[in-house]
Amino acid sequence: MPEQYDTEPAFQTFAHRARAARDRAGLTRPVAAGLVGRSAEWVKGIETGAIGMPRLPMLIRMATIYECDIADLTGDERISAATYTKAAHASLPAIKRALTTYRLTSSDAEPESAEVLTARVRQAWKLWHSEGDHRSRIASLLPDLLADTQHSARALEGTERRRALVVQAQVYHLTQLFLAFQPEPELITLSGDRSMTAAQDADSPRAMAGAAWYVNHVYRDANEAADARVELAEQAASLLRQEEPEDLARWGLLQLAVALSFAKVGKAGLAWRYWDRAKDAAGRLGDDYAHPWLIFGRGVVDAYALTMHLSLVQPGQAVEVAAGLDHSAVPSATRRSFHLIEAARAYGMHDEGVAAVALLQKAHRASPETARYNTYTRMVLPELAKAGPRMVREDARELALELGISA
Repeated sequence: MPEQYDTEPAFQTFAHRARAARDRAGLTRPVAAGLVGRSAEWVKGIETGAIGMPRLPMLIRMATIYECDIADLTGDERISAATYTKAAHASLPAIKRALTTYRLTSSDAEPESAEVLTARVRQAWKLWHSEGDHRSRIASLLPDLLADTQHSARALEGTERRRALVVQAQVYHLTQLFLAFQPEPELITLSGDRSMTAAQDADSPRAMAGAAWYVNHVYRDANEAADARVELAEQAASLLRQEEPEDLARWGLLQLAVALSFAKVGKAGLAWRYWDRAKDAAGRLGDDYAHPWLIFGRGVVDAYALTMHLSLVQPGQAVEVAAGLDHSAVPSATRRSFHLIEAARAYGMHDEGVAAVALLQKAHRASPETARYNTYTRMVLPELAKAGPRMVREDARELALELGISA
């Protein structure tokens, strides 16, 4: 028997808006239910009007999972999910200005060589992956790096110009990473597109592979079709020669990109098939190998298995993976913090609030700004502070205060 929906126009009915948002996100009811921590019957009740509009914490969770604003669910344009789930870094306006400044006339200044630019970007990557406030440190470098790589890419010629374009692609990767979890999603898309354009202009398979990895993140976050993400990754992977370690690392990273894309849409068999390829590539590179700025290696491949279980709504398996992870095998404080937050998400889905709070505290110690700007952290801490296990409510409240989150 067909489901009966409220007969009011969709834009006036929360039930219709919730169903439309889930459809746009490409999620089935069981998948959506697992991600919000409720049953499929609860999601059905919301979408048929049998259950009324939930309270703000659940609205925030739904908006985050459906990749929409709270206003898209409630119909109230005064409410934005970004208000609650995304905090703007103080340097965001400066980064936006640098990214959207167009220099149409030639500069008389001598362009920096590709060698000098490479050294500057290598140092920027080290700052990004090191402990402490990595976003603030990189924010002081990005405007000049964006301007200088643009100037060199225009002024230099031949092989030197192509080398400068390879560096420019990496600067756009850093910009995209800074913009992640910031309330400017269109800038993330812009930086991803520019990185791929620079890589193509450089005619560098390695640069295109790196750009494909980061563009895949843009596609997944925007819920773009999995086919497009997979095709891009496989095209880039086909350009690489696996017998060379630098190429093999990027090839393995692209297998991981495909695995994450298939997990996002619930295709478990294909997801794990590509994850196995990534793990094999990491194994061939050696247990101690990690790419200096892409950080591909055994530690990262193992850690992303947790994200895949979460995407596939397998909280039990996710907790098992989380319990066995060796985060010291990930040689990047920002990546370790992210994967610790993913572990907290797994325990949270399993209703183990004590473990979730402990892991969020550990993530904060590893990389304060990773924890501060992470959507899950900002969404769940107020809830844990008010309704989590009594023994950790104060811990959750103190961590929320430390991160500037209203609890």
